[in-house]
Amino acid sequence: MTDPLHPPGAADDERPVLPSPRFAYDRHTWKEISFLLTSFPLAVLGFIYALTMLALGAGLTVTVIGLPLIAGGLAGARLLGKAERGRARKLLGVRIEEPSPLPRRREDGFFGWLWNGLKDPVGWRAVLYELIRLPWGILTFTVTLVGLFVLWPVLPFVARGLTNADRAMVRALLSPSDELERRIAELESDRGVVVDTAAADLRRIERDLHDGAQARLVNLAMGLGLAKEKLLEDPEAAAEMVGEAHGEVKLALRELRDLARGIHPAVLTDRGLDAALSSIASRCTVPVKVTAELPARPAEAIEGIAYFTVSELLQNVSKHSRATKASVDVWRSDERLLIQVQDDGQGGASLDKGTGMSGLAERLGAVDGLFVVDSPDGGGTTVTAELPWRDRS
Repeated sequence: MTDPLHPPGAADDERPVLPSPRFAYDRHTWKEISFLLTSFPLAVLGFIYALTMLALGAGLTVTVIGLPLIAGGLAGARLLGKAERGRARKLLGVRIEEPSPLPRRREDGFFGWLWNGLKDPVGWRAVLYELIRLPWGILTFTVTLVGLFVLWPVLPFVARGLTNADRAMVRALLSPSDELERRIAELESDRGVVVDTAAADLRRIERDLHDGAQARLVNLAMGLGLAKEKLLEDPEAAAEMVGEAHGEVKLALRELRDLARGIHPAVLTDRGLDAALSSIASRCTVPVKVTAELPARPAEAIEGIAYFTVSELLQNVSKHSRATKASVDVWRSDERLLIQVQDDGQGGASLDKGTGMSGLAERLGAVDGLFVVDSPDGGGTTVTAELPWRDRS
């Protein structure tokens, strides 16, 4: 059965859709009443912890343990805040992102840890939450307990009003600090994507070298060694073996050239995105029209991501689309570089069908980019990608 507190497809930080309170008690009403009744004893414990930590820390600031005691107390307040977020999530349906952990770098040492702990906004707001929740907890506990015996017909409405205030308090004081906190979490995730992508590219290059050019060069060395041995005994056979070795050299050079083009094509470095995109369009199995209207060249990293994005998309057009024509448009809009690749194929492309598009979406997301796929069945495919514009240094 679908839980109305967290409908399918809803993000974790979206506000839940709560049913309207009714005279008849349902499970949501009992959860709210449970939250109000358990808030008082927990508020007492939290208040005692916060007040004791602040009093001891402030009183001992003249000694060497005062400030470390406050920093450790704020770390403990973070744990109390986490427990309260879990209780609010379970009983009130308030779903809030967890704050980012405090940065801990070995080179910062003790004083770096101390400074980060003392200026932790999440810990200080958790302390404030515990201090102001005691009088509120006493009020809500009293009203709820009396309401169970005197106001029980309208208690669902009273409980909803009281818990709405608790929801607002939790969101205001126990949420991540601000947009910066969410941004830090996104950057940490994006950093992982970049590292994984770089590792995968290195493995691909190593595999291509080992299976391609390296194997050919080994065969070439063996062939030239045999030719050297036969040079005096059978010159004609030696000449034939040298000819075969010459062919192997050409194939090895071609594979190395293709590998270098896959790492960073020379045409992109020398002539820019327009010429590079025209080059990969010429290798597509369907006719491709390329239009690039850029007033200047973007930064090398952005230019490279744009090139490999279009290259991957045109490979998908060649392999999967069954299209008869395609187009690539690149332009700048304000501080964004926009790319649009269209084809008139069979459509049906998506980010979860193993066509490499999910990897492209992750790569673009790692640099604050966007990746949108519009591909109805039988209606062709339009892929729009956005990258931040950065001027070339």
